[in-house]
Amino acid sequence: MWSKVWNRIPLELIFWITAVLLLAFAEPEVHGQQHHFTLCPLANMGLDWCPGCGIGRSITQLLRGNPVESIRQHWFGIPALMIIIYRIVTLIKLEIRNKKGFKINYKEEKNV
Repeated sequence: MWSKVWNRIPLELIFWITAVLLLAFAEPEVHGQQHHFTLCPLANMGLDWCPGCGIGRSITQLLRGNPVESIRQHWFGIPALMIIIYRIVTLIKLEIRNKKGFKINYKEEKNV
């Protein structure tokens, strides 16, 4: 039963919802804290500057209700979260619309 449910949900929707949930449950860090896990390839190569470093921590702070600390981490955290939420809502609407369309087409074919 669960395999049927997972096959119907778009992979991108699963990815974005998982990402937001992981950021929501992540431990928020204080600005300037040096020891943190990162997936950033530039930071892992030892470079000090990366244009995207801090966005994840910024979103985590925002989801914890700390907008000031969120802006300190990275100014683009708030717009990034709004874009991600917009994309999640869009994917859900498309999925609902597609399922309704399939039901209508199925009923029309059945009556013919």
